[in-house]
Amino acid sequence: MMRHKYFPLLLTFVSFLLAAVTQAAELPAPIKAIEARGVTIVGEFTAPGGLRGYAARYNGQGLALYLTADGQHVLVGTLFDAQGEDLTSATLDRLVFEPMAKEVWARLEKSTWIADGRKDAPRIVYMFDDPNCPYCNKFWHQARPWVESGKVQLRHIMVGLLSPDSAGKSAALLTAKQPEAALKQHEVAGGGSSLKALETVPSTVQEQLDANLALMTELGSEATPTIVYRDAKGRLQMQKGLPPAQAMPELLGPK
Repeated sequence: MMRHKYFPLLLTFVSFLLAAVTQAAELPAPIKAIEARGVTIVGEFTAPGGLRGYAARYNGQGLALYLTADGQHVLVGTLFDAQGEDLTSATLDRLVFEPMAKEVWARLEKSTWIADGRKDAPRIVYMFDDPNCPYCNKFWHQARPWVESGKVQLRHIMVGLLSPDSAGKSAALLTAKQPEAALKQHEVAGGGSSLKALETVPSTVQEQLDANLALMTELGSEATPTIVYRDAKGRLQMQKGLPPAQAMPELLGPK
């Protein structure tokens, strides 16, 4: 079982690079030196005390860089004022995490998934799901109170990962006349499921499964279930593996 981690720490793929306003002008030498170490500069912001602030990303993390007044040195970290107020976090949220979250959520929406729950549910949760994954089935059962009450729609992003027939089984669900009903029947049966894999997966469906798996990998996960959701502050989070029971309200909200 994997422990919960903040989702922004897991974004490592370059498709979500933001357009940096600093590209229009030459970066100061200390900032360029940091950039040369693999840091991506995504924007410049106003900072107090004669400092110049730069928002950046490194391995999916948000970083604040503060160029000193002489232009020769750079500080990396959180800036506090005389009252102990954090002057950095809100800026990183605005310049790094919020745009990144919108991009990721849009890609999740465009992936190939099967809906589980009401269309008008106030909370949407995505789950990368392999039909042969017993922990996916356990999470499906854990989520029933939220889904059946209409509070959550769980969107199963189907992948073929764990077994040779996983892709065929995912394809069978996606091509069923009623994918939602087929998925429910499979989940209710659990280990006794009679779901049969397609012997030949249509090329279009295989492309969808490949794209889903690529997206999961780009998000930094190789495990199912991988669950992606918005926390109370609207920031994207990711849970790799079956979450513990006490984490369910955080993932799915109050019952």
